[in-house]
Amino acid sequence: MSAFLRIPGKAFLFIAVIMKILKFGGTSVGSVQSISTLIDILKREVATSGEKPIVVLSAMSGVTNMLIDMAEQAAAGLDFTAALAELERRHFDAVKELLEIQNQNPALTRLKINFNHLEELLQGILTLRELTPKTRDLVLSFGERCSTLMVSKIAAQYFPEAIYVDASELIKTDSSFGNARVQTEMTEQVIRGFYNGNKEKMLFVTGFIAGNEQGQITTLGRGGSDYTAAIFGAALNAKEIEIWTDVNGMMTADPRMVKKAFSLPELTYTEAMELSYFGAKVIYPPTMIPAFMKKIPIVIRNTFEPDFKGTFIRHDCKASNLPIKGISSINNISILNVEGSGMVGKSGFSGRLFSLLAREQINVILITQSSSEHSITFAVSPADTERALHVIEQEFELELMAKKLENIAIEKDLAILAVVGENMKETPGVSGKLFYSLGRNGVNVRAIAQGSSEYNISVIISAADLAKALNAVHDAFFVELTKTLHAFCLGTGNIGKTLFNQLNAHAAFLQENNGVQVKIAGISNTRKMAFNSDGIDLDEWEDALERSHEAADLAGFIAKMQSMNLPNCVFIDNTASQKPIAFYEDVLKSTISIVTCNKIGNSGPYAQYKTFRDTARQHGVDFFYETNVGAGLPIIRTLKDLMNSGDRVQRIEAILSGTISFIFNNFKGEVSFHDVVKLAQEKGYTEPDPRDDLRGTDFMRKMLILARDAGYTLEAADVKIGSILPQACLDAASVDDFYAALKAEDAYFADLKAQAESQGKVLRYIGILEDGQAAITLEMVDENHPFFILSGSDNIISFTTDRYKERPLVVKGPGAGAEVTAAGVFADLINVGTN
Repeated sequence: MSAFLRIPGKAFLFIAVIMKILKFGGTSVGSVQSISTLIDILKREVATSGEKPIVVLSAMSGVTNMLIDMAEQAAAGLDFTAALAELERRHFDAVKELLEIQNQNPALTRLKINFNHLEELLQGILTLRELTPKTRDLVLSFGERCSTLMVSKIAAQYFPEAIYVDASELIKTDSSFGNARVQTEMTEQVIRGFYNGNKEKMLFVTGFIAGNEQGQITTLGRGGSDYTAAIFGAALNAKEIEIWTDVNGMMTADPRMVKKAFSLPELTYTEAMELSYFGAKVIYPPTMIPAFMKKIPIVIRNTFEPDFKGTFIRHDCKASNLPIKGISSINNISILNVEGSGMVGKSGFSGRLFSLLAREQINVILITQSSSEHSITFAVSPADTERALHVIEQEFELELMAKKLENIAIEKDLAILAVVGENMKETPGVSGKLFYSLGRNGVNVRAIAQGSSEYNISVIISAADLAKALNAVHDAFFVELTKTLHAFCLGTGNIGKTLFNQLNAHAAFLQENNGVQVKIAGISNTRKMAFNSDGIDLDEWEDALERSHEAADLAGFIAKMQSMNLPNCVFIDNTASQKPIAFYEDVLKSTISIVTCNKIGNSGPYAQYKTFRDTARQHGVDFFYETNVGAGLPIIRTLKDLMNSGDRVQRIEAILSGTISFIFNNFKGEVSFHDVVKLAQEKGYTEPDPRDDLRGTDFMRKMLILARDAGYTLEAADVKIGSILPQACLDAASVDDFYAALKAEDAYFADLKAQAESQGKVLRYIGILEDGQAAITLEMVDENHPFFILSGSDNIISFTTDRYKERPLVVKGPGAGAEVTAAGVFADLINVGTN
């Protein structure tokens, strides 16, 4: 419905009541199926509203590029006929598929006339070897003219009132071919007049094209079809402008790089323009201006999911609890840095610089200036970089010669990331969250810009880091989503396999209760390695590893992990090998956290232990190794919490060998020491040579790590190890000889047991840390000692501190086994990034 209102002394004022503008992009008219869907959308719109919308159409997807290529080929003297034939075929096929046979001939004839005109035009370009901007616009116009003619004829089967409208006769512009400026007042009068004369018709309007005063075709530049819709909407005071495309509205980030990106229900005009300016391709900012001026809502809809409500862009958005609405990006820019003492206090310098760039039609994407006025940094398209450098060097030649300006510095292969939202100005901590998430993931910020409106904060980063940065920042701001950890696992033995089983079994629980998702992005054993940035399916990880053609290579595994450059990345070492330790420092310097059950690294030289801790701290990542000491028992974490809270540790006593614990817990009654050791080996508690456990070397490493975490600079040689075994057992040439020697010492061990039992005590192999001294000795303890009652392979540790002096803090539980060790690794993993 529409009406005209007469105001004295004024022209007629046109008022639209319900009518909508529906614009369909190239993918929406790009195939038979999509055109059928478009018709269904129109049917539903008419049935629902009872009104006839105005339909604005783009060229079929890919056609504009085909037309550009044909024109350039013709100008270069090359043959264009094959491409022209393909263009004609696409349109004819759609007509033959979607129009009834009796209606096809008029449509095909009109289209054929268009293609004949296009061929004549291209032949003229070929003859002259010249392609002017005016001719280029005329060539490009055939895309929208043919698609709109075709769709209008198809629609006429269902809407007999459908008519084809050539926008070049209605939208009036200047003669800036390629990006013509609209003469708004004249255009609106012409559109209103035309609409008033065709109110009973359904108008199918060519997008993108317009005409100058001479009747020559011009084009509206990038986003031209959206602009056409906005021009018609503003001229007719439309109720709403719907932009139908191939995405579900505007999203929180680029879904090609951020898998968790989701559609935004609504945005303000300012937010939409900010997001669009910094890379969101759904709508081009200038195209929104006519609608913005008239406060007409714009709705971004998906042709291929028509039931999805899309994104509303409007003046009066409802209040949002989100600090930002979205994260946008431009993935390929260069920056130029102009600096020097000659800029300080020099009025007009910035004006001179940017007026120069404007005259040369070099678009400046972002500007930032130091508060000292000593430097200005600005971003441009890579295609403009060298030209910008050349014109600046020419303009400021004298200043450069006089050293008042330094040589202009250029940085390439950069990207812009921008967080956008009107709530930012009312929400403290937005900048802190942004820079923490970038720093935590090792993303270096080259430059920062923020407008005084505080609607966006933009940072320039390396283009190689863009995907990682987008995902990290997205996880940081949209807390209702799960945080994703990308883990690279080395080792698929008992602990590695069990960890995968645990992660798989508890994946849903982790997401629901902890807001954490773990993706295993890489796995390596001693034979093969496999990678998948989307996560290896833990139901089929063994098959994936077996199918992989990549042979295991530790250096290659680390390099691949670094080159994949994923956010929230964690390296998990589930081996007991010396080899991975050599890579720890480099991994941490790559801002990749480490979770390890391999105690070799922390029990090596103290300088190495300190290097790992310092490197992790310097690069803002985690180095977790809870399982180095007590498998799944929270021993390291308990010690750190005590010390961080200001408590002072006076004494630590511990049994930290599940194997030795099992042996002495079962060395009672009539059983011999030899038989208990044999039983422990049969149950898998010992190494193939039980002496590797009974020497206490592994226990020593654990005590050494505890001592270092308690603040003592001890080396392995500083830990005194009391021997359990007589020398003859240690000197035995083989395992069989060892058991024979051990059998021969039955009396020795029986005597030790008898001594303990006679005093109401039990034998325990205990590590003690006190006053900076660490020792492991075989002790006899009575029922008053917390270590008196133990069973199985339990580990136990007691902390005597200033606060826990009379009754020590005791941690007790299983200290060996794949299940508990994997659980400890699991716990460390999900704690990455929490502090």
